[in-house]
Amino acid sequence: MDKDSMAISSTHSITINERKSIAITGVKKIDSFDDEEFLLETNMGYIIIKGEELEIMKLDTYQGNVSIKGRLNSFSYMESGTKKEKEDSVFSKLFK
Repeated sequence: MDKDSMAISSTHSITINERKSIAITGVKKIDSFDDEEFLLETNMGYIIIKGEELEIMKLDTYQGNVSIKGRLNSFSYMESGTKKEKEDSVFSKLFK
């Protein structure tokens, strides 16, 4: 991987177009998705996207670009800590 590729993959941005589509760069992986919710891991943390009739329009795993269309109701970054840490804390509370 050359320096230009590394620079592209390390940037993170979000572009929303009239609540009908969202384009995200800096995506490391898509953890889960359905037509109402997406959970994405990005360079800046986890993002939850909620909406209606959501579907992936474009997926570029090499550069970390994802485009989603549908009616966007909300998106938010998860609080501090990773998804794994949050899952561990839920399980630790259940089995105390």
